[in-house]
Amino acid sequence: KSTVPNLNKFDSTYKKNSHPPSISSFKKSLTMMFRGAILAAVATSLALLSPADAFTPNTIARSRPAFTSLSETAAPEAATSFDLNEYIASKLGAIEAALEASVKSTTPETDKICESMGYSLMAGGKRIRPVLCIAACEMFDKDGKEEAEKKAMPTAVALEMIHTMSLIHDDLPSMDNDDLRRGKPTNHVVYGEDVAILAGDALLSTSFQHVAENTENVSNDRILDVIIRLGKSVGPVGLAGGQVMDLECEGKPVDEVTLDDLRWIHTHKTATLLQVAVASGAILGGATPEEVAACEKYSLNIGLAFQVADDILDVTASTEDLGKTAGKDEDTDKATYPRLLGLEGAKAEAQRLTDEAKACLAPFGERAAPLNALADYIINRKN
Repeated sequence: KSTVPNLNKFDSTYKKNSHPPSISSFKKSLTMMFRGAILAAVATSLALLSPADAFTPNTIARSRPAFTSLSETAAPEAATSFDLNEYIASKLGAIEAALEASVKSTTPETDKICESMGYSLMAGGKRIRPVLCIAACEMFDKDGKEEAEKKAMPTAVALEMIHTMSLIHDDLPSMDNDDLRRGKPTNHVVYGEDVAILAGDALLSTSFQHVAENTENVSNDRILDVIIRLGKSVGPVGLAGGQVMDLECEGKPVDEVTLDDLRWIHTHKTATLLQVAVASGAILGGATPEEVAACEKYSLNIGLAFQVADDILDVTASTEDLGKTAGKDEDTDKATYPRLLGLEGAKAEAQRLTDEAKACLAPFGERAAPLNALADYIINRKN
């Protein structure tokens, strides 16, 4: 039945009376009619409920919207969507151009050494360290993404120079003795061991010079902080110290190498440079000491996760996919995460480290989307 009030009743009531009703009686009648309509609507709604539901506390509870706190409210899908491939593609052109310009020879006498430096520096690669540096700078810089990229680019180039130096030296016959890197013959295979060593040395020294000479619109104190961090990342409590410990553990029985040993090696050999990449970007972008500390915790975790993923790929991927010799760790009896934890244990460790890394960036919200996406990429990559 219709629940709309029958206003004709008012008309008939008016006709029966010899005089019009008072305003108060009219209001009273109108109120009664609307109240009846509302009760009829409620009765109709309850009739649609199943007998078990009618007039129960559960019925009332379900009809009341549940309260959800702001922190519990799910963010819209669009707010959390981030295309990492598109983001990296938007950075690579500028990164590659800056890298190429950094090793151009200026005289005939430097052609050979610059060619060797450029051979390895421009051999491709994921450019994770430069991208991390730029992304961290963008997260804090208040002058916009374009300006942040300009501020971070000299350090991004320096990071890739240092990383390339480590690869050239790591491939030497006296180290890992590898003849394939990024799908190409290693530097010492092409230029000889002597020139390869010198090319690595030149890349390392040029990295510091490049930051000092080319960083603009950043205070001298912050530039100096970045240079100090870069230097520390390569020294005895950085890459060099980690490599020595790694060499000492080669060939040892599994029960003589602890998980703590392995973490120390890769904290210093691998994670430190990734840590400097993110921290330096934050510093150049104007981050506070507390914000830099959060970035350092994030990047330490992704640095360790990166090495765990590398160890897993050495077991599971092919030489073609890796662009370097697969199974090398097992051949040299090297201490690795799969060797100590098993393959599934190593995968679980990589995921744990990634989750911890992303938790460190929670205070920064959507600004951290590129860094969070990079953390996921690091453990899901194929090479």
